[in-house]
Amino acid sequence: MLVLGIETSCDETAAAVVARDAAGTGRILSNVVLSQFDSHALYGGVVPEIAARAHTECLDVLIRKALEEAGVALGDLSAVAASTGPGLIGGLIVGATSGKALALATGIPFLAINHLEAHALTAGLTDGIRPPYLMLLVSGGHTQLLWVEGIGRYRRLATTIDDALGEAFDKTAKLLGLPMPGGPAVERAAMNGNPRRFNLPRPMLGREDPHFSFAGLKTAVRHAAAKIAPLSDQDVADLCASFQAAVSDSVADRVRLAIRSVLPLSPEGAPRNFVAAGGVAANKTLRTTLIGIAGEFGFAFRAPPLELCTDNGAMIAWAGAERLTAGLVDGLDAPVKPRWPLDPAAAKAAGAGVKA
Repeated sequence: MLVLGIETSCDETAAAVVARDAAGTGRILSNVVLSQFDSHALYGGVVPEIAARAHTECLDVLIRKALEEAGVALGDLSAVAASTGPGLIGGLIVGATSGKALALATGIPFLAINHLEAHALTAGLTDGIRPPYLMLLVSGGHTQLLWVEGIGRYRRLATTIDDALGEAFDKTAKLLGLPMPGGPAVERAAMNGNPRRFNLPRPMLGREDPHFSFAGLKTAVRHAAAKIAPLSDQDVADLCASFQAAVSDSVADRVRLAIRSVLPLSPEGAPRNFVAAGGVAANKTLRTTLIGIAGEFGFAFRAPPLELCTDNGAMIAWAGAERLTAGLVDGLDAPVKPRWPLDPAAAKAAGAGVKA
């Protein structure tokens, strides 16, 4: 099975070809990603209209390159998969329309992929992990703990009631005058900082439900910075290290609660896996913390390689291959969905805003 994956949900344009054999083993044949960081840097964040135009200008070139690198033609494909949500609607329209056009022209199935599901299933491509497993999804737009029951079946255990973790990293970086992308910039600065210099809060620590909150932590960084302004390079490094330590402690507390809640759900004798996915899962300090927590409970920790944590076409293609195998094919009238929860039945978290 050969699937072309198209990703245009935010500020990376990506195309990839992934192979899946009958045993369920995946192989990346090509994975082409073009970042738009330079186009948005002037504005301090992603501008949706600029992102959509950039996708339009380069997507056909990236698809052609992905096919060439994989050594396959359009006629060799089993299906075309495109992210159709959640994300910026302009970019989603570009990718979905391109994918549908290719499917129509070649007569092969089209697969409308939930971008979050693609992150959730990446461990199957990289490590051969099959559901069920616990997953922490940490990205620029989402922070969730999910029990992955199977393809298309997800139980949301926790979400953020305000900012996503990636958003908190980006806003902290902007506050401290660091460049985009904010997450890697904060991590680099923190390497030279003292994580104990600033006594920052650990949001939601000790709460009985495993939900997240990062808005107050971000505000605490702003207040701490204002007290000692103007900031030296060492001040910035110490603030970043202290912020990162607070994030790790808060996430650790939330994850422990979630693991305890899913222990009864794990089939007797089955492997216990804890998977992290999304752009923030590339943070090495957070990974180290999560590895330790998984070990406490006898779970194996899995996370994609760093290049597959951020948005990419390979995860879209793999999710498409998994859904095609399960017979979950979409029509050419499949809509794009700027908001598309993996667990629509999940109860709204107390105190959560519209982004949760």
